[in-house]
Amino acid sequence: MTDQSVNHPGRKIMPHVGKRRARPAEDTPAVRREEILAAAATVFAECGYAETEMQAVADRCGVAKGTIYLYFPSKEKLFLATVDRAMTRLRESVRSAYEPVADPLERLEVAIRAYLEFFRDHRHFAELLIIERAVYRDRKTPTYLEHRKAHRGEWEKVYADLIEAGRMRDIPVNDILRFVSDLVYGTMFTNHFAGHEYTPAEQAHILVDILFHGLLSPSERRKRSRMG
Repeated sequence: MTDQSVNHPGRKIMPHVGKRRARPAEDTPAVRREEILAAAATVFAECGYAETEMQAVADRCGVAKGTIYLYFPSKEKLFLATVDRAMTRLRESVRSAYEPVADPLERLEVAIRAYLEFFRDHRHFAELLIIERAVYRDRKTPTYLEHRKAHRGEWEKVYADLIEAGRMRDIPVNDILRFVSDLVYGTMFTNHFAGHEYTPAEQAHILVDILFHGLLSPSERRKRSRMG
């Protein structure tokens, strides 16, 4: 008797062969790629770059290791795609929050709040930025800054329109962009490492209040203005 068949008088019983599970209709290559990147983000953030193995990502995703290599030929390609996905999700999350807001000044506060909320809710994405900087120090422009540069146009227009309308001081738009971007970037990492007693909404309100009104009282500003 073998595992190929079992013989009985008058009939032949074949071994049971399980049916292959049908792939869900939504299990497309794009969906599978997204699942792999989501799993990789968690594994890289938990284990670090050096300690992450492709098998661990496959196990987290519930696929064979070979499937990972079908989409990403190396760990480096997988990691960089994971960081890129994180930044794309950040941009989409922030944009969906501020797009319904008509007033550009209110938009800024909503965008800052959404940015801080995103990293509060996805702490592992902040870890990916740290890992990228540590592992790929020779990269001229980290992924975060690549995304910031690629999508700065919409905020350039917002600030330029505010200046033209007389609602914002006539200072170089590039200076405004750099200052605001660095401010929220630094706040995000301070929150990540040390935590904060305020909610993202409260932090955004404080940042915007100081940004719009400054630290000095009106009388002190007038005094300094007269001093030249």
